[in-house]
Amino acid sequence: MSDKKGWGSTVAGWFIEREEPTVAEGFEADVQRSADEAPAVQNDYATPSPTQGVFQTPPPPPTGGQVDFGAVFTAAGVDPEEQQRVARTTDLLRSLPAGTDAAVKKQIVEASLKAFGVPIEKIIEATVEEIQALDGYIRNGAADNDKLIQESDARIKQYEAEIQNIRGVMQQSVDEQQNLIKVCNDKKLEVQQVLEFFGQATVAQVVKASPKLHDPSDQAENPAS
Repeated sequence: MSDKKGWGSTVAGWFIEREEPTVAEGFEADVQRSADEAPAVQNDYATPSPTQGVFQTPPPPPTGGQVDFGAVFTAAGVDPEEQQRVARTTDLLRSLPAGTDAAVKKQIVEASLKAFGVPIEKIIEATVEEIQALDGYIRNGAADNDKLIQESDARIKQYEAEIQNIRGVMQQSVDEQQNLIKVCNDKKLEVQQVLEFFGQATVAQVVKASPKLHDPSDQAENPAS
């Protein structure tokens, strides 16, 4: 397990460590030869990375959680022939019986790859190209996500401020209405002294006879009039 971790550190950023052994371990020496000169890549997708510059054209965005990997690799400059090399090798590794001895697996894989007529180094190179493209795609997605979150947060704060302003206007209107009721009622009590002076019966007769005035009892019975 310690040897595996040492090998993984040589190509940090290209491999996701897993506990189960894989056929790929048989190519440790070949991978090390191709990766010794490569700089280590930290798995911090919140910061810029050299792999974000791998794309020659903008890669397609994911649709419904699905990724068009072929288009992503092509955008990163991995040509179809290189993609086929990786795909064939992947299919070959998947087709090997699980119980086969590791040394036998390595012999089968090497013999099959030679039959393809492509050097192992070319397959490794194409594989690393695809991983770099995926790493850059993840980082681009993280950058886009951070930008969206920041813009959305700014919009939320703007809306919250607008909501506060609207609530303030509403409360001001309620306060003004309450004050209007108070001052009008105060004025009604002041003017009412005149009616009280003449008496309720006299006031009632005047109200009933006047075309300008309305009987309060009529308004209570017909509030819509």
